[in-house]
Amino acid sequence: MSVILKKTITKLDRVVPKKLLPFWNHPAGPKTVFFWAPTFKWGLVIAGVSDLTRPADTLSIPQTVALATTGFIWSRYSLVIIPKNYYLFSVNLFIGITQLYQLIRAMRYQQSLKNGSTQKSIQQE
Repeated sequence: MSVILKKTITKLDRVVPKKLLPFWNHPAGPKTVFFWAPTFKWGLVIAGVSDLTRPADTLSIPQTVALATTGFIWSRYSLVIIPKNYYLFSVNLFIGITQLYQLIRAMRYQQSLKNGSTQKSIQQE
């Protein structure tokens, strides 16, 4: 498989415009996994944004916390590693932000349930 990849890259090297060569040859550019991993990770962001339409009662708080935490941790890590990977930073930051928003929605829903049960107990007295 690596032979096919190397031959493909060699052929593509010839057709890449000169303006794009710095991006193409960058240590975190399209020739490396450091570009493609964040590209596919945008799927998590798209899923998180599409989940904004879901009712808050269907959101999993532990899952949301895990995704938000890893998003923010990896955002920090992507600025510490060499070469700095701003593309990885952006995708992880968006994952963290969307999941933090989902967490707020889920916690507000849980709080409204608690307040609703408190109101019912007060009315019964």
